[in-house]
Amino acid sequence: MNSGADPSDDVLMLAWTGGDVSAFERLYARHRAPLYRFLLRQLREPALADELFQDVWQRVIAARAGWRPDAAFRTWLFRIAHNRLGDHWRALKHRPANPQDGEDRAARVPDPVTPEHALSEFEQRRRLQRAIEALPEEQRTVVLLRLEQELSLEDIGEITGAGRETVKSRLRYAMDKLRAGLNE
Repeated sequence: MNSGADPSDDVLMLAWTGGDVSAFERLYARHRAPLYRFLLRQLREPALADELFQDVWQRVIAARAGWRPDAAFRTWLFRIAHNRLGDHWRALKHRPANPQDGEDRAARVPDPVTPEHALSEFEQRRRLQRAIEALPEEQRTVVLLRLEQELSLEDIGEITGAGRETVKSRLRYAMDKLRAGLNE
């Protein structure tokens, strides 16, 4: 699987059903926090949320062969969670009253994925992209090879035909310009 791009859930799910275990690990990492928050807010009891969280993932594993790309993975995952919650409430025959501090507990569960946060990250990436585009070509090349490709100064020198110290100097000047541009 291509590690450079961030593949969609559907691509990861298809890879996992084809036997790629790392694809499942990426799906799990991507969806574990939102799923757990959903369960915790519904159940209001961490131990019970933990139990149902594990059960949902076990059901995902057991049902992976039946998954079809006509439904988004996230939708499918939360449908399994919703159904599992329904099973839980039916087994209890009632839903307990909200605890007095239920809202406070739910509010303490961090939610790093907010629209404001996503927009802020997007704006920061866009500003960085513009600042990189504004660099002179030699500096831009060095920065991209170092930061995006994670190449050593020696490798960059070999690629660009410049000596190690020249690469180092270009990188330093480029980083200074990027900092100044981003701090404006």
